[in-house]
Amino acid sequence: MKNHLFDKLKPKENKFFLFLHEMGETIVTAADLIIECVQVSNHGDAVDYYKRIKDLEHKADAIQAKIFDELNNTFITPFDREDINELSSTMDDIMDLINSCSKRIMLYNPKQIPESATTLAKLVRESAGFLLLAIEELETFKKRPDKIKEYCMQLEVVEKKADDVYEHFLINLFENEKDAVEIIKLRDILHELERAADAAQAVGKTLKTVIIKYS
Repeated sequence: MKNHLFDKLKPKENKFFLFLHEMGETIVTAADLIIECVQVSNHGDAVDYYKRIKDLEHKADAIQAKIFDELNNTFITPFDREDINELSSTMDDIMDLINSCSKRIMLYNPKQIPESATTLAKLVRESAGFLLLAIEELETFKKRPDKIKEYCMQLEVVEKKADDVYEHFLINLFENEKDAVEIIKLRDILHELERAADAAQAVGKTLKTVIIKYS
């Protein structure tokens, strides 16, 4: 007869690492798509990209749900369950914001998306790359935390670049765009990208908290 209590006591570290890694890969894929999405020239393509990114957003939600279930059913976790939950939740925020950006492009159908959007989207992709590298180090972070620290530092650097790009975009937008409706559309679209970079940095902060707890 299967001993369910014994199963709950057995370490299941790999499962959490695999789920987080899968979510990280999903974010990277979505970040690749949003770079293309902000460069679309017609509404049909925007709709297609939104659908593809929305599918990835659903996938990320499903992964987060699995992590939540495992946290409730696993007695021993690789590190604090609150930190695991915070990691998955904030990673899901990145996915939600990428999806939100693509949704706004699809709904608003702006006349022209500025080059700043492509720059921001590429910075979000850069953040996603560093985030995935950091997640890949989680399984051995107690032995060598320096790698994760380095990637977290890079997340901060990218976030500051994203802030600068967004601020300069706003200055240029208000100085040169005369159509108030277009101003609102473009501001909303790029704001979601800037927020995605912020969310990636927030994941980095959680990772640094984990390192400090176990150092």
